[in-house]
Amino acid sequence: MTGPVDTSGPDATTPPVSAESYLAVVTSTIARVAAGQRAAVARAADLVTDALRAGGVVQAFGTGHSEALAMEIAGRAGGLVPTNRIALRDLVLHGGAPVDVLDPTLERDPAVAHRLWELTPVRPPDVFVIASNSGINGAVVEFASLVKRHGHGLVAIVSAEHSARVPSRHPSGRRLVDFADVLLDNGAPYGDATLPLPGGGAVGAVSSITAALLAQQIVAEVVARLLAAGESPPVYLSANVPHGDAHNSELEARYAGRLRRGT
Repeated sequence: MTGPVDTSGPDATTPPVSAESYLAVVTSTIARVAAGQRAAVARAADLVTDALRAGGVVQAFGTGHSEALAMEIAGRAGGLVPTNRIALRDLVLHGGAPVDVLDPTLERDPAVAHRLWELTPVRPPDVFVIASNSGINGAVVEFASLVKRHGHGLVAIVSAEHSARVPSRHPSGRRLVDFADVLLDNGAPYGDATLPLPGGGAVGAVSSITAALLAQQIVAEVVARLLAAGESPPVYLSANVPHGDAHNSELEARYAGRLRRGT
């Protein structure tokens, strides 16, 4: 009797590890996510547009590499001005807590979410966008529960495949996906990396790329809705073009005390 087949490594149909192979995987994944998430992107844009029209801001949160999603949304040239980035470093920068924000296990602690919530300038009309490839860590799941407990809309960006295959690290057993009003699948495979290695494992993660795509698509759709209604979208100019600082400062002044920049 033979033992179980090892499917972790490459087979005859697996492309070699190379920049060209990674580009091919990324290109196909982007096309799949763009097509498959079109309806969800539209629903997310509706949620964000309604929040902005009500005077809200977009509160973006992610830990680990998913923090890149929050950076993609908040404070970026061509992006929406009424956006705020929430990060684990807020515990130190705004809360003065003596914690190691580089500790990779910090994101697993549900108690972190409550302190972050206390430190975040949230108002009733705000909407939240939370990214987590796995969607299982305690801080993210607990923060999502607080978002819904306080009555806010929530857009979640996860790898549906990865999240479904791993147990939650939250005491309730729930995942980020369980709290989402709109769920966006970033299309990343289990483990995120895409090019298998001969000895097991893989290289070439894609979740940051596809999450950035989804974030920018949401922004584009929000702006499209505002333009269609004859409204002027509050959009950043690059600070590195003439008059960019003045333009941005004027718009940011409308949300004084609600937007954190430069941290």
